[in-house]
Amino acid sequence: MAASKLQALWNHPAGPKTIHFWAPTFKWGISIANVADFSKPPEKLSYPQQIAVACTGLVWSRYSLVITPKNWNLFSVNVAMAGTGLYQLSRKLKFYFYPVMHNYRISSILCVYAYLETSWRQTVRKDRPCRT
Repeated sequence: MAASKLQALWNHPAGPKTIHFWAPTFKWGISIANVADFSKPPEKLSYPQQIAVACTGLVWSRYSLVITPKNWNLFSVNVAMAGTGLYQLSRKLKFYFYPVMHNYRISSILCVYAYLETSWRQTVRKDRPCRT
């Protein structure tokens, strides 16, 4: 039974004897590299690169289901590309448009706030010493 399934895979129009198998297989490298970049700081991510990865994934996912024979390897790699590209874009957008969410920025904002509050108290209440 396993031999017949392997034989069917081998002889499939999008099987290992064709480019339709190997191109999507090597394309997994892009998705794996994008997953490896999850640990990279968001400010080092590239908008053009992530937009290209996400759009490529979305467009080719649709295409892989329209062609005959359906290429499920191409579909799965492009869904992964779209997912990782959109996730990386969301990380970058959150970093720039919601900076308060980052711990080191919160601490710097709190330091500025404490400094301003201390300065204000010292100028307004000169009769009492300031405690911070």
